[in-house]
Amino acid sequence: MNVMLSAPPKTHYHALFVSDLHLGTRGCKAELLAAFLARVSCDRLYLVGDIIDGWRLRRSWFWDRHHDEVLRLILKMARRGTDVVYIPGNHDEMMRAWLPMELEVAGVRLCERATHVTATGQTFLVLHGDEFDSVVRYAPLLAVLGDQAYTLALAINHVVNAARRRLGLPYRSLSAWLKRQVKGAVMAIDRFEHAAIAEARKHDADGVICGHIHHPVIRTIDGLLYMNDGDWVESCSALVERTDGTMELLGLAQTLGAPDVSHAFARRSPGRTAAPKPVFMPEPA
Repeated sequence: MNVMLSAPPKTHYHALFVSDLHLGTRGCKAELLAAFLARVSCDRLYLVGDIIDGWRLRRSWFWDRHHDEVLRLILKMARRGTDVVYIPGNHDEMMRAWLPMELEVAGVRLCERATHVTATGQTFLVLHGDEFDSVVRYAPLLAVLGDQAYTLALAINHVVNAARRRLGLPYRSLSAWLKRQVKGAVMAIDRFEHAAIAEARKHDADGVICGHIHHPVIRTIDGLLYMNDGDWVESCSALVERTDGTMELLGLAQTLGAPDVSHAFARRSPGRTAAPKPVFMPEPA
């Protein structure tokens, strides 16, 4: 007797926000991202910049089947009715040549920034965020040098974690740990967050959703909500809006190869008014 096994139901969200995939780099966790995308569905998908890493691809080519699978799943979502919005970042700035006009290709809308309206009527400004980074904006050469140092940190991170896996130890992000230890980096993140909130206030929004700095968090700043969806080279995180308007920051299990999209490490319910404590990516157990 033949038994047909049905696929497990997908978790459905009103909106899903991902950024800083850096497809085209060895640091991109494309296999984990594809596993995540295959298990979810949404009414609207926001690609919040640095989706394809043009900086890296101009210097050396890296692309494997997992990168192909990520793009295939995104385009499949667009074909099946998901409103896919692509907001270019600084690493995929070649896409900005088509802006400020909006362009739609294969069901994917390209725009400079967007306004997301939640199920409860809250409005959030959605942008990549590199315009708040003075190094990227005013000193592109320094930005490239910083990118090279970051790439080196990711390469060291790969070697260290390969050794940790052989020893049966869990995954640790070296680059994320370094950012938390450097006082200047912490201060720069704080300045970035406040600049993003100031932009949201200027547009009479309830808050801002961005990426760029690879620092996933939901926090209230000066009465407005700041949400950063993180990245897919360190945190492997995504911001989602549930159908009731609840905003959640989802993370994968910290051990590579063990995705767990049910784990939320930050949440903001639609009716919540008290300012939550700053939430950072937790250290793996």
